[in-house]
Amino acid sequence: MRNQLKHYINGEWIESTGSETIDVINPATEEVMGKISSGTEEDLDKAVKAAREAFPSFSQSTKEQRIEWLEKIANGYEARKDELIEIMTDELGAPLSVSEEVHFHMGLGHFKQAAESLQDFSFSEDRGGHTLIKESVGVSGLITPWNFPTNQTSTKIASAIAAGSPVILKPASKTPYAAMILAEIIDEAGLPNGAFNLVNGTGSVIGNGISSHPGIDFVSFTGSGAVGEKIMKNAAETIKKVALELGGKSPVIILDDADVEEAAKTALSNIMTNTGQVCSAGTRVFIPQSMKDAFEEKIVDLLPTFPVGDPRKDGIATGPLVSKDQWDTVQSYIEKGEKEATLLAGGTGKPEGLETGYYVKPTIFTDVSNDSVIAQEEIFGPVSAIITYEDLEDAITMANDTVYGLAGYVVGKDPETIRHVASSIKAGRIKINDADTDFNGPFGGFKQSGIGREWGDFGIEEFLEIKSVHGMPS
Repeated sequence: MRNQLKHYINGEWIESTGSETIDVINPATEEVMGKISSGTEEDLDKAVKAAREAFPSFSQSTKEQRIEWLEKIANGYEARKDELIEIMTDELGAPLSVSEEVHFHMGLGHFKQAAESLQDFSFSEDRGGHTLIKESVGVSGLITPWNFPTNQTSTKIASAIAAGSPVILKPASKTPYAAMILAEIIDEAGLPNGAFNLVNGTGSVIGNGISSHPGIDFVSFTGSGAVGEKIMKNAAETIKKVALELGGKSPVIILDDADVEEAAKTALSNIMTNTGQVCSAGTRVFIPQSMKDAFEEKIVDLLPTFPVGDPRKDGIATGPLVSKDQWDTVQSYIEKGEKEATLLAGGTGKPEGLETGYYVKPTIFTDVSNDSVIAQEEIFGPVSAIITYEDLEDAITMANDTVYGLAGYVVGKDPETIRHVASSIKAGRIKINDADTDFNGPFGGFKQSGIGREWGDFGIEEFLEIKSVHGMPS
């Protein structure tokens, strides 16, 4: 049992002022693996006070000092690789290979990229008639989701340190332990007391508290649209700056010259990675009508190459969903899909032999209408909707017919057509033919997928305010 009942505030681990705790469940076993404290408003006030006291000196730290801190954190993160992989597999249910190849490396990549981006980052420039200065936004509240326990925390923390912004982090209560290891790593890196604080707890107390606290100047949130809306309303009371990374219903547009097998692999990897619990997952697959039969056949052939099972067993590609609530939600969407479309693979219930754990059958629907529930609402599980098109412009129109705009994917060969489709999809990030991820490339969405950008220098900019100084002496 992993009971970690303290918060990290002002450079030390301290007891909560409350006595309530939150169970952390291992989704593969359905057993309680540990407890964390359910933080109070008083705990949050302590963290905000520490951050505000740290702000004057931390915001004036040199670029070289910040780079040194980021590099120390990256080194400490690497040193605890095995522990981070183990804990993310236990708390999230990610297979060990995914915890290493996706979660661990993404977290590490953000700290390294922030240090690299900071090398050439300019906090002031002469504009001729005035001097432009970029200053720390102030105390920042970070609210992170459960689906990427190190990626989302790391990109926000790294950008905040690079900008000289003290933070209060509220990690997701379903997956808190990776964030607590990060807090230990940051402590060892020697940041000033109060520059980094972590308070565990519920969204209703700590999450709402962060977004409405008058002592917090900026809120960076990743999560659902409904919670993002609540954060904006809370922040409006104090005219607080807000960055939101929300949901998605991202399209995968398969061109008529695409290799069918590669297209099917791209479609499957988009819903199987992290058990489909990815905000940027390509969950709507648009294929030419002429390719339908061949594509569906290849999907069925390749699906077994993404085996579902115990995340600690070798060869497993897909683990359980994170919780019983998430399992119930995904099941409800599969039930709706069975009424709206043709079931190609999967369906309701758990996979055979996996009665314990929040496992779900990878599910593919075909003959899907773009205005159906399963094509319009974010499911956040391994469920894909195949939609056919006759004309490419119709495919683009359908791809953009959504309230979301986080990501888009294009699979094909003709460069001119690829460029046209990529430029036509209204989304913040487009990937061509499974291109590698660039940690310096901005991440964020259009429309109801959010406000602002993370990663690299764009992420640093979110934690800064712009000042123009006129008549600066030379």
